[in-house]
Amino acid sequence: MIRRSSLLSAPVRTAALLLVLALVATGCHRGTKGDNPDEGLPVEQIYEKSHRLMEGGNWSGAEANFRRLIAQYPYGPYTEQAMIETAYAQYKAGKHDDAVSSIDRFIRTYPTHRNIAYMYYLRGLSNGNRNTVFLRRVWSLDPSRRDLSTPHQAYADFNIVVDRYPNSRYAADARQRMIELRDVFAQHELDNALYYLRRQAWVSAAGRANYLLETYPQSAFQYDAVATLGEAYTRLGNKTLADDARRVLEMNQPEHPWLQGNWPKYPWMVRKLNPFAGEKSASTGQRNATMNRK
Repeated sequence: MIRRSSLLSAPVRTAALLLVLALVATGCHRGTKGDNPDEGLPVEQIYEKSHRLMEGGNWSGAEANFRRLIAQYPYGPYTEQAMIETAYAQYKAGKHDDAVSSIDRFIRTYPTHRNIAYMYYLRGLSNGNRNTVFLRRVWSLDPSRRDLSTPHQAYADFNIVVDRYPNSRYAADARQRMIELRDVFAQHELDNALYYLRRQAWVSAAGRANYLLETYPQSAFQYDAVATLGEAYTRLGNKTLADDARRVLEMNQPEHPWLQGNWPKYPWMVRKLNPFAGEKSASTGQRNATMNRK
């Protein structure tokens, strides 16, 4: 009886095992299809779907779709454009580090691409906005008051556009952004000069002001630098150089408040609690230097 029962149950067990395997295989197939709803679609359809997401402002969805396109179709004109669009979607979504990585990958892969000027321009935009979103929102951070390594990278990117691709549609705006970035760098030096001035380190203040004038001539903060020189040399007792600074201001910016003894104005006590607060520039205002245009 035991042997007969075993013989009868073996086919049943085999059939049950095959049924389970079939169900598992079906489930896995459905799960894979669900993970990538665009699998098997022509590249044109995936691109159009991704582009519609971008037009609707769904940057994260567009990025994900473009990535799927690149994974399914790693070569071809649609893939190249998808890589460009991926970087742009990341930039618009505020994923500036990811955007820079995507752009660097594209430049390495297609160094002579017809849109290479745009990619350098987009890298400049992304570098100019890295590490700023939270600090701007919480502290209203003046861009000159933060680490300037990425803005310097942005300046280099825009300079590539201007130098290598002067006839591109992005050259004019890149040139203007370079001017704005120079003002940011100049304001950073002015903040340092005023820091030394407030602490009565007159020689260091004069050194920073001179560096600003030599490195960033014709910046929006050049006459504040001259006023800093005038104040520092007055405190040092160097009447000749102080008079020279006064004469330059009287000729070029006679309304500068230093000439009336009303500059610089240091921040009041509560504002000093903000670790990112800078000195106020008499000519342009504390947060005049900007680099966050879209």
